[in-house]
Amino acid sequence: MNRNAVKKVVLAYSGGLDTSVILKWLQETYGCTVVAFCADLGQGEDLKAVKTKALAVGALKVYVEDLREVFVKEHIFPMLRGNAVYEGGYLLGTAIARPLIARRQIEIARKEGADAVSHGATGKGNDQVRFEVTYLALDPKVRVIAPWREWTFRSRRELIEYASAHGIPVTATKAKPYSTDPNLFHVSYEGGILEDPWEEPPEEIFQMTVSPEKAPNKPRVVAIEYERGDPVAVDGKRMSPAALLTHLNRLGGEHGVGRVDLVENRFVGMKSRGVYETPGGTILHVAHRGLESLTMDREVLHLRDSLIPRYAELIYYGYWYSPEREVLQKAFDEAQQDVSGTARVKLYKGSCTVVGRRSDRSLYRLDLATFEEDEAYRQNDAEGFIRLSALRLAIRAQRRKAKA
Repeated sequence: MNRNAVKKVVLAYSGGLDTSVILKWLQETYGCTVVAFCADLGQGEDLKAVKTKALAVGALKVYVEDLREVFVKEHIFPMLRGNAVYEGGYLLGTAIARPLIARRQIEIARKEGADAVSHGATGKGNDQVRFEVTYLALDPKVRVIAPWREWTFRSRRELIEYASAHGIPVTATKAKPYSTDPNLFHVSYEGGILEDPWEEPPEEIFQMTVSPEKAPNKPRVVAIEYERGDPVAVDGKRMSPAALLTHLNRLGGEHGVGRVDLVENRFVGMKSRGVYETPGGTILHVAHRGLESLTMDREVLHLRDSLIPRYAELIYYGYWYSPEREVLQKAFDEAQQDVSGTARVKLYKGSCTVVGRRSDRSLYRLDLATFEEDEAYRQNDAEGFIRLSALRLAIRAQRRKAKA
């Protein structure tokens, strides 16, 4: 890229170490002006302070936008309708946020007449792909500046030293160089002692949940009402998407629900260790599956479940705006048309379990499932069903016997 051709850049700005250094580095390296964009996705930070900091570091203009309701309604809820879990444990809290940030970044770049967009993702991670795949899906001609692939810094320790030399205040330290990514759905932790997969995460890092050992001794039962696969009320009280998730984050956090420690396979090819807190998301995932068990046709449920790994992979890799993700989403959403009703879950010392479910759209028939006397199901019919189901196996056994 011709650096002299870049006059204005829109930077995805968090106010943290990396993007604060990037804001100054872009000005020094490209001689350009920088428009900072910070999306409020429920990270719980003082965003007025973030704006003040960006201006102090040299931003020409700062956009701070409240996207919490959009984030939950248009990204988290569709993902939850698909029960997306990456590699059996990760509920994709970071991955699902990036397409929304990148989309709004492109929109601001058009509005501002910017020459390029920039992000703070490293050259080793997944986020660089998530940001840039979205940029290119929405604007194929956009210029992308990825400082971690250009500059000479090789560690966050060097970034801390650069920030100190340029008078940029940061919260990370050489003693605790943790990288955190909070939003309304989760908090992720990487770096420092966590890079050793044998070491247990220090209790001090957790922000959303209490330790399960210190959670209340009395369980909490929560009833979640769904309409067509989306949660709409908790314990009989209807809430907006963001308010509902915020409420469940608090309840789940109080009971130590939603902690995950895993070694995952990054899109770029390496394994990495990540620690996550997703209290409200865990509750919604468990409750949703509980209600689906009551309302979804068996074959539709099994077919959908066979596609979940691919769907989760697409989100993890950053292909939210891909045609294949959109096709899967339409199929998943169609399968959710009868997923309405209420699931009751119990929260207790880190666990979340379904203890009840009911629905006007239920396929559960007590007169068929009962172990008591009934007239709806003739048990001797099962003999013919079993013989036909085993027919191919019996023929195969006969062949083996004849050959012997």
